[in-house]
Amino acid sequence: MIRHCVFVRFRDDVPEDERAAIHADLEALRQVIDGMDTVQFSANVSPEPFARGFSHGFTIDFRDVAARDAYLVHEAHQRAGARLVAALEGGTDGLMVFDLDLTKK
Repeated sequence: MIRHCVFVRFRDDVPEDERAAIHADLEALRQVIDGMDTVQFSANVSPEPFARGFSHGFTIDFRDVAARDAYLVHEAHQRAGARLVAALEGGTDGLMVFDLDLTKK
């Protein structure tokens, strides 16, 4: 399983309803991308001072690398990703992506 971890810095002027709509767009991708499983969203709740300004994040679990790779190039993901990037401080500078291979021991 691949866990796709995304951390973001939303612009201050992006209202909560737009953030929720972005999350809904990403959640809806489960209906069109085979092998895309659990999607979880949250604000950062860590008491540690290492967030480097990233205030929110989400994870998406994929069945395998092939499912993750299909998601990356899917046109619905491209649209949802563009909406997300438009809401971030500095565009892609307000984004960090890290994938974990949870099948490796």
